[in-house]
Amino acid sequence: MSQKNTKRIGCKDAWNAFMCEGATFSSNDIPFCPTTAKRIPSRIILWDEAKRLYKNARIRGDHSFYCDAFVCWYMDDYKFDGPRGIWHDCNYVLKVLSHFAGAISPDFSTYQDFPSPLKYYNTYRMRAFGFWLGKNGVSVINNVRWGTKETWSYCWDSIPKNSYVCIGTVGGSPRKLADRKRFEDGFYEMIRILQPQVILVYGSSNYPCFDRAREDGIIIKGYPSRTASAFDKRRRN
Repeated sequence: MSQKNTKRIGCKDAWNAFMCEGATFSSNDIPFCPTTAKRIPSRIILWDEAKRLYKNARIRGDHSFYCDAFVCWYMDDYKFDGPRGIWHDCNYVLKVLSHFAGAISPDFSTYQDFPSPLKYYNTYRMRAFGFWLGKNGVSVINNVRWGTKETWSYCWDSIPKNSYVCIGTVGGSPRKLADRKRFEDGFYEMIRILQPQVILVYGSSNYPCFDRAREDGIIIKGYPSRTASAFDKRRRN
């Protein structure tokens, strides 16, 4: 992957240019996001749960509150993106994350029916936000998100090779049979390009593609989704 140093000039309020200050960029102009995490997370929780824990700690006056969990955004975009979302209130995100072990870079969606420029822009935002978090002292692991094959020309850009990556399997892929082949084809291509040492999976990792990765010596670390955890808790009770 070729990279270039580029100075960005423009309306910073429009596209958060400040996030990329000091970054290097791929040939597709996507900022490089280093993996700053030094260990595999013991837990991964959703952003809305992290906010709740942070708010409750503040109510208690517990300013030294700390939770040994990484925070992710494998949830509907409207719950974290938009006029009052993390892209526009990123300093609040830093305040919350300072009480957690780290973060998975945001999962801005690249749905198959999205226009190509939007899928490209959301890939850019994943890396830009992740780079900015890492630059501000957050332990970061890159989220990997791909769409249909045309996204392969840029969706792996600016993620370190031979590192940790994270994938979300909640929602559609690969749970839906109609979409599983697209997911698996992209998964194998991601492994070919990025050669990850560890793949973290938020959601179920009980699919043949993950078994094949394990057989090839890749560590697959699964984390149950909030829904699965709640179901297991009810079943045990």
